[in-house]
Amino acid sequence: MERLLRKFVFYYREFLSANIGGKKVLILFVLTYLVFGLMLFVTVPDIMSYAGGMKIFNSMPFGYSAKYAETLLFALGEEGRHAYLVQQIPIDLFFPFLFGFGNCLLLAYLLNKLNSLYGGLIYLCLIPIFTSWFDYLENLGITGMLHTFPDTPLFLIQISNLFSVTKSLLASIYFVILFIVLISLGIKRLQLLRNR
Repeated sequence: MERLLRKFVFYYREFLSANIGGKKVLILFVLTYLVFGLMLFVTVPDIMSYAGGMKIFNSMPFGYSAKYAETLLFALGEEGRHAYLVQQIPIDLFFPFLFGFGNCLLLAYLLNKLNSLYGGLIYLCLIPIFTSWFDYLENLGITGMLHTFPDTPLFLIQISNLFSVTKSLLASIYFVILFIVLISLGIKRLQLLRNR
């Protein structure tokens, strides 16, 4: 097991080192947030319109109750549930990958600028990856709810909610870390300017 872990750490570091060029990180960052913008300003509002403005599952960071889930699924109607499946879910299959990969490399790039990439902080770059896994699990749960309505099992609603909340928690942790790293980088730049 220890040997396997050492191999993982070696390949993980090699992967990050090979992929933290500024241009690659910038392209992934732009692609990630273009897809996010498409969801935020196009698909999410469109699906919400079917449900009379009710928030959809993907946009509820603090989760939802079983009653809310059933009310939303009913309010969406057949047309809205179909739109959720063919508009939001397909786009949200690309976004978690882009978010996980792009933000992992962004954080690695910034940590490298702080000369902190090869210490224990390297593992912080895994947080966006874990976030994306829970996003995929959330999407599976939502797809299951959309397909099984009106006989959606309570367990499916509860597990989907757990995935949603976990995804949001991990994303929040990541953005706090990113903010701290950016502040640290700003302080380092100021110190370099003062020392000139």
